[in-house]
Amino acid sequence: MRFQLSDDQRALRSGVREVLDRRFGREALRAAVDAPGRLDRELWRALGDAGLFALRLPEAEGGAGLGLPEAVLAFEEAGRALLPGPLVATHLAAGTVPGASTGETVVTAVDGELVEWLDAADVVRGDATGSAPIRSLDPLTPLHRLPAGTDSGAPDGNGTQIPVATLLTAAEQLGTAARVTELAVQHARTREQFGRPIGAFQAVKHLCADLLTRTETARVAVYAAALTADPADIAAARLLADEAAVRGARDCLQVHGGMGFTWEADVHLHLKRAWVRAQRGGGNTESEELLAAHLVT
Repeated sequence: MRFQLSDDQRALRSGVREVLDRRFGREALRAAVDAPGRLDRELWRALGDAGLFALRLPEAEGGAGLGLPEAVLAFEEAGRALLPGPLVATHLAAGTVPGASTGETVVTAVDGELVEWLDAADVVRGDATGSAPIRSLDPLTPLHRLPAGTDSGAPDGNGTQIPVATLLTAAEQLGTAARVTELAVQHARTREQFGRPIGAFQAVKHLCADLLTRTETARVAVYAAALTADPADIAAARLLADEAAVRGARDCLQVHGGMGFTWEADVHLHLKRAWVRAQRGGGNTESEELLAAHLVT
């Protein structure tokens, strides 16, 4: 199995990163944090123009005609940038919901008892009747909860693409894990204590090494699952990516020390997003159950 990216895949990843750096840099990120719940429609259309939502649509239908590996690379970059909005739901709706592929229509989906970005969405896949807003840990992911005991089903509304939704969420988590690894290493190199960079101290070295190990382990699992599209592989990738993102962000906070907990730092935003993503369908409990059933059979 080959994990070396092709030239076209490298170009795709680089292109997505350039678009996000230009359209959703740190100033835009902070502006979004200061205006929680407001989805930037201009940015959403720009994502549509860049082909994020139509990436896997056949060329005959106006898409790029690419596959899961390319979608994983794009969503990894989205996770790295903390890009807000119901990205996975809109991507899955491309080709079936008019305007989803171009970014003209914002699509969200009922995911168990939760719905992300309900007030900002034009189309909701699944029954969100009776849902009420709840306080979200992540200021960039507004949430609604369905009435107790209600479960309106699959993330894409019909259950046929649940593994894809799980894999793309894992890719976003991988992007977060990679970014917090970068932030931790950068800080360890530049922050000095006792006349030395803190990265010279063994405890900090170990934290950074663990960050890298978890991230690269998750990367191999996510990329492999994108190639096989096997539900068990996707479940394993999701477990590893959730762990890499959540534990990675926590360790990154540890490397930053007290300043990492301040509102001005971005590290806490990565941790909060990782926590919220980990609650989506296909998360720890569901993935563990799927893997257990696969091992038994």
